[in-house]
Amino acid sequence: MGRPKKPLISRETAVAAAIDVIDADGLEAFSLGSVAKRLGVKSPSLYYHFSDKAELLAQVARHILLDVQFDWGGPGDWDEKTITLCRETRRAMLKHPNAAPLLLQFFPRHLLLGAYEQTVISYPRHRPLHMAILEGVEKFTFGSTMFEASALARGVPPMPEVDPERYPNLARSIAANPFDDEESFVQALRIFFAGVKVLTDGKD
Repeated sequence: MGRPKKPLISRETAVAAAIDVIDADGLEAFSLGSVAKRLGVKSPSLYYHFSDKAELLAQVARHILLDVQFDWGGPGDWDEKTITLCRETRRAMLKHPNAAPLLLQFFPRHLLLGAYEQTVISYPRHRPLHMAILEGVEKFTFGSTMFEASALARGVPPMPEVDPERYPNLARSIAANPFDDEESFVQALRIFFAGVKVLTDGKD
């Protein structure tokens, strides 16, 4: 398809419109035509900025990730700073639960290399475990958040109602849990980091 003679929209407004479409109607309803309609233009206008639908969706993923607000140079130990970063990443993704799967499909890892560099500097000194720590933190954060985003997108609770007669132990554990979903996520990270500290204690 040919490109129009002059751009009628900007790359940024197109990405914002794409997010609006996905938020409102889900990924299944997404198309270049739906974005163009929201912008009040014809579909060819989008080809000034994006070669195809996949490129626009990749930019949506990038936009969500860049919305994470965090300064690694702030105060705190490495584990607490990592928890803050993971919490903010989770919050950014859950603003757009319908779009969250795009973070897996179009994960913009190149944007994170600088963050990885700052992160491993502060890790425990035992460097052979650095990549395992990074793997655990990253996969836990994105995996856990994807589960919750999927539930939000479908309008169902992350944990279904449990029949205490059929599952008495699980029901008691759920009843004893003092944490909301976000704090449960944070506590799980703290458990992971407690294990990291045991493995790296006294090692260079």
